[in-house]
Amino acid sequence: MDIISRAEWGARPPESRSTVPWSKRTIFMGHYSAASATQTPRQIQDFHMRVRGWSDIGYNFLVNSVTGLIYEGRGWTALGAHCAGHNTEAVGVCIIGKDQAGRQDVSDAARRAFKWLYDEVNDRKGKRLTLLGHRDRGATSCPGDEIYAWLKASLPIVGSPTPQPWQPTPKPAGTRPAPGTPVVFPLPAGWYFGPASGPAYSVSGLHERYFRGRTDRAWLRGWADQLGRRGWSVGKDRRWLGQHGNDGIYGPEYRALAIAFQADQHIRQDGLIGAATWNAAFRNPVT
Repeated sequence: MDIISRAEWGARPPESRSTVPWSKRTIFMGHYSAASATQTPRQIQDFHMRVRGWSDIGYNFLVNSVTGLIYEGRGWTALGAHCAGHNTEAVGVCIIGKDQAGRQDVSDAARRAFKWLYDEVNDRKGKRLTLLGHRDRGATSCPGDEIYAWLKASLPIVGSPTPQPWQPTPKPAGTRPAPGTPVVFPLPAGWYFGPASGPAYSVSGLHERYFRGRTDRAWLRGWADQLGRRGWSVGKDRRWLGQHGNDGIYGPEYRALAIAFQADQHIRQDGLIGAATWNAAFRNPVT
């Protein structure tokens, strides 16, 4: 699913920002805004910053209860301000809308989006996080009775099979080992190589930031070079990266290559080169 970035919804810059290592994340916490579904992320951010005096919007992500659109709040690894005393361990997701007694107020689209975020955070963590509602850790009725009951039922979706416990995606079988020596993913946990329009942890190579002693461009080129060693036609005037070559600046060509490789490896196809996609290139057998 697509996530509407802060730039796209017109977020104000945060006054400060702290990050949390994935080792500290253990909870996925549901909230609701207790207001109309027409409320915008910017309106919520303005209230949090101007009225409550917080440094940014409090939630890590938000989901519209009608449309199911996902909005980036503070992001995956940023310290939130959604549950006092528990923001380090908890990723907080707010469903924008009211909890209407006696009728469903959260659409199937919103439920699927919320569950997608939960599955995504489990993939990024590499381990299943505990599902909680705000009321489990605070003196509040949030996220409302309907949403809370859905959380406690493990997020069932109408028309979907009975939910099964989350499991890591198995590695595909191959015919020969990955070539070369495995290279450790060079970015911090939760970061990825992606578009320059993304958050700070989306590393595009455009600004040539250094990680583990090398520029981001050098690392991205190294990932594409590894695909070349695996037999992919990569480089100027070739099947992949044919227009601009392996220049280390993420754009549509790198995204297309990443999606094709992810499909080949049977991992999530988002076009972003995070730890899973990086490790698949350097560790998974050649299929």
